[in-house]
Amino acid sequence: MTEISASRLIESAQRTIALEQASIADLAGRIDDSFVQACQLILDCPGRVVVVGMGKSGHIGRKIAATLASTGTPAFFVHPAEASHGDMGMITASDVVLALSNSGTTSEIVTLLPLIKRLDIPLISMTGNPHSVLAQSATASLDAGVEKEACPLNLAPTSSTTVTLVLGDALALALLEARGFTPEDFAFSHPGGALGRRLLLKVEDVMHSDDELPAVSRGVPLREALLEMTRKSLGMTLILDSDNALAGIFTDGDLRRALDRGLDTRNAIIDEVMTVGGKTARPEMLAAEALKIMQDFKINSLPVVNDRQQAIGALNMHDLLRAGVM
Repeated sequence: MTEISASRLIESAQRTIALEQASIADLAGRIDDSFVQACQLILDCPGRVVVVGMGKSGHIGRKIAATLASTGTPAFFVHPAEASHGDMGMITASDVVLALSNSGTTSEIVTLLPLIKRLDIPLISMTGNPHSVLAQSATASLDAGVEKEACPLNLAPTSSTTVTLVLGDALALALLEARGFTPEDFAFSHPGGALGRRLLLKVEDVMHSDDELPAVSRGVPLREALLEMTRKSLGMTLILDSDNALAGIFTDGDLRRALDRGLDTRNAIIDEVMTVGGKTARPEMLAAEALKIMQDFKINSLPVVNDRQQAIGALNMHDLLRAGVM
């Protein structure tokens, strides 16, 4: 590749980005009462948002439907040509239709307009032509028009599809905020992914407890604590008072520091080497919160305590790694 052709490729890419940025900037000034009306129609809808679109608008429509569904607004995509051949039955009288067409005259969508009218359901349009038949038929019409496509031929849908996608995101996120949608709600829609695990998994779901919990009483010989650490394989043990309240924690790091000090490990008791007043976690805490504590304080293990500061569990970095939290 010559230096000149490389330069032209870069210039072309930068021009495309600049044109699409300008189109998005123009869109911001057209967010008006029609947008508010569209949001209200969806918020009042007892059913789902049915998104329709042909060609490139169809691809954008699928993404908008997916974004709506994952942010608290039940939605799905229906191909308008398939709707004319049976899939119209997927649209019910409790739904709202969101129709995408840059020209506003896409025949497959225009064909559906009398059927949508018969169902007496709201129609929201996203079109580049506010005077088109689609826009004029809509209950709420959103202007997704662009001055020109980023395509140098002004033919391939580029700026127009970008603007429509951004308008769809704006709609979905305005609805998300209006519904008070929380991170936990989002995680419920994404239970199988890393995000879901981070937002849904709690400390009690991954901690070691009961017979798996490494713990010794205050005053025991250090060697007994070391044996408990070896048996439970967590690289640490908890030290408990008589009522099971957490008195301290002893880790591999504490052992190394004791050896550096020249401590007689054969005759020492655990109270001489344990860490008092360390960080703890609660069972109802998100596992991701426990991870942040470990990262912030550069520790590998956390005791888990209840309301009375009694030790009920423990976890370490390996537990969070296996659970997919990190």
